[in-house]
Amino acid sequence: MISPKGFLRASGTSMAEARWDGSQWIVASTPVPQGLTETDVDGLRNLLGVRVLWPSSAVPLDVILQLAAAGIPLHSSVVPRWLADDPLGALVLDGRWLEPEKDSSGVSIAELRREEHSVRLRRHGLRRTDHSRRPGSVSVILPSRRPWMAAFALKQIAQQRDVDLEVVYAAHGFPADAVREAAREFPFPIEIMEIDGETVFGDVLNTAIERAGGDYVAKWDDDDWYGQDHLSDLLLAKAYSGADLVGMSAEFFYLEPLNVTIRRAKFISEITTNLVAGGTIMMERTALKELGGFRPLPRAVDSALLATVGESGGTVYRTHGLGYMLLRGLTEQHTWLQPLSQFLRSSANQWRGFRPTQILEGS
Repeated sequence: MISPKGFLRASGTSMAEARWDGSQWIVASTPVPQGLTETDVDGLRNLLGVRVLWPSSAVPLDVILQLAAAGIPLHSSVVPRWLADDPLGALVLDGRWLEPEKDSSGVSIAELRREEHSVRLRRHGLRRTDHSRRPGSVSVILPSRRPWMAAFALKQIAQQRDVDLEVVYAAHGFPADAVREAAREFPFPIEIMEIDGETVFGDVLNTAIERAGGDYVAKWDDDDWYGQDHLSDLLLAKAYSGADLVGMSAEFFYLEPLNVTIRRAKFISEITTNLVAGGTIMMERTALKELGGFRPLPRAVDSALLATVGESGGTVYRTHGLGYMLLRGLTEQHTWLQPLSQFLRSSANQWRGFRPTQILEGS
């Protein structure tokens, strides 16, 4: 299956061409009459992208959709009339990713814009080429000790697209009145639980999982930002990776006390790994329960689950993290303790203020 697996963030500056020769597509001077293979795609990974030269009359789109599904950045300066009403036409015409742009410190963000363009294309291509995909339903597990964050978290879940979901909200150590008020107009099924504050975090999660009915369980943090396609992106990654657990990289952070947004670019995406952001974990519900769920620990439950998956012979896959941003305030407010200065030192890009990616904004 052609997929984004193996996507390379860093690239050269050259563009290959894809053109129709009258009977077949030619990609990077190679005829592909039977469609692309993974070897063909691997040979394009280190390029800036592929420029598509369209014929004037309608032709099969299978190869171009395969390129899109692979996350190969595509561009055309013009598209023919026969493609004008196809969403693919608008995607390849979008040339924003080719325009030079810098962050607040003067560092180029060309790689970021290129990857954003790739994400839009891969979503479109995967949905049009993988006809066997059956997404399944998702139970969002939302544990929280902060009643004042309920409206913020539920609003983001309510905006999720292309997914059948339910929410199990675990109010950890507080009466759930504020949660019930925030959920009054929530558009998806939701169960609100009150769990004693002395219950360790891992058991809070496991109690919520026992109430879940979805095919998949997705963990959600109440104070982070999630794009509208967060869950559907994870479902796509689950389908094309075949991994037991999928998640995203902890790449973007808003450092609230400093009013600075940073990007940590050291994590490669679209790769089998042993590390994903805890607030993005997704697994099949039955598989998670067979593993015993989360360990009964007060903290570090995510890393413990990742270790359990690996010890059991399972695989972990990390997809892109462009639609996810973590909040970091004062360190004592978080289960993950790390000084703000360390985030600054490890950043590849910095922006003044709150600066979500285009993917997080939903564009």
